[in-house]
Amino acid sequence: MNNVNDYYPANGRVILHVDMNAFYCSVHAAEEPNIYAGKPTAVAGSSEQRKGVIVTCSYEARGRGISTGMVVNQGLRQCPELMIIKPDFNLYRKYSKAFMSIAYEYTPQLEATSIDECYLDITGSKQFGTPMEIAETIKNRINEELGIPCSIGIAPNKLLAKMASDMKKPNGITVLRLRDVQKKLWHRPCGELFGIGRKTEEKLRKINIHTIGELANAEEGLLRDYFGVLGTWMKQAAHGISDSEVSPVREPNKSIGHTTTLPEDISNEADINRVLLNISDQVTRRLRRHGMMAEGIQITIRTPDMKTMIRSQMLHTPTDHEQDIYKEATSLFYRQFGAGKPLRLLGITLHSLIPKSESAVQLDLFDYEQQFKRESLTHVMDELRNKFGENAVLTAGMLGNDPSVLIRNYKERGTSLQKDNLPRPE
Repeated sequence: MNNVNDYYPANGRVILHVDMNAFYCSVHAAEEPNIYAGKPTAVAGSSEQRKGVIVTCSYEARGRGISTGMVVNQGLRQCPELMIIKPDFNLYRKYSKAFMSIAYEYTPQLEATSIDECYLDITGSKQFGTPMEIAETIKNRINEELGIPCSIGIAPNKLLAKMASDMKKPNGITVLRLRDVQKKLWHRPCGELFGIGRKTEEKLRKINIHTIGELANAEEGLLRDYFGVLGTWMKQAAHGISDSEVSPVREPNKSIGHTTTLPEDISNEADINRVLLNISDQVTRRLRRHGMMAEGIQITIRTPDMKTMIRSQMLHTPTDHEQDIYKEATSLFYRQFGAGKPLRLLGITLHSLIPKSESAVQLDLFDYEQQFKRESLTHVMDELRNKFGENAVLTAGMLGNDPSVLIRNYKERGTSLQKDNLPRPE
């Protein structure tokens, strides 16, 4: 293979997904190889080992039956020689910046999606060699200069590149072309298609769709009846089709905000909550598009007499998710202003922004699995809205509690409604 066209048709894109393997454990092994290299290790974020949950574990530990999400006590029973390591997020940020700096040398089109993974669009990087040569160079440099392993997927789009990087771990490179999808993916269960979670997989089973191939060959009308526009997305994804672009952050934003002047004054709690939820959704969507996380929040209100008030606070942990921002916004609003007073304008501004690649968030370990399910769902919702428009997916909380309103909006917009309960303001 000598050039890009050996991988894809003319004018196609070439995307790499670079994924660090057992990142936290690998970093500790690189820092203190005499203690951790080649040993069964696990990083657990709780000071109480009895209740702590394993955030990640080395491949040596995985070979002894240890898995992510396992309670520490359970892990120690399974593997008594397991070494439990306390997280060092400053160290992880250091290594994250280092491996992304290496990747950035081969293309400015770099999108960091978390502290340990990123997408690269190398379509215009032919001067560095073939896609395989570029991937091998990046992998080898990360290993030699930083001492940590990574796997890389090469594909014509982000969806397939992500799936390819999971195929050979650790330290592997996988090419996944569109023409390979049927052979390499269609025999796999639907839950292995990136973006499909456990609940969606269960719903697919109920309509007798078990594999990615069966999903690819399902009637689109049937999928839309059951899943709305998500059904169309799933069918396209099962064929390996995705038009999501690599979105580099060109200039760091100091803040991202949105205000809305209300068509009529509002004062009751339900209306205020609904507006704050909508604004939270809009600002966090822009935040994710830029690959940023917010460490601070500011709310703005204006009363009918044109008096404007602004309040701000720092967040306990960086976030890019609308429910986190909504919870903080409502808490700040009701602490500072209370309910029952008429409002003309509401706004939310997120500040103290940092690249997501640098925001080593210490997870709430009791909600560990939910965190990753939430990120997967958010990714799919963003993809759907990128393709079908902002109204393609709305939550019930954004539309209100009147069932007739929900049904009317569903029929008029063809909207997929995700049922939820608005969290109560604290």
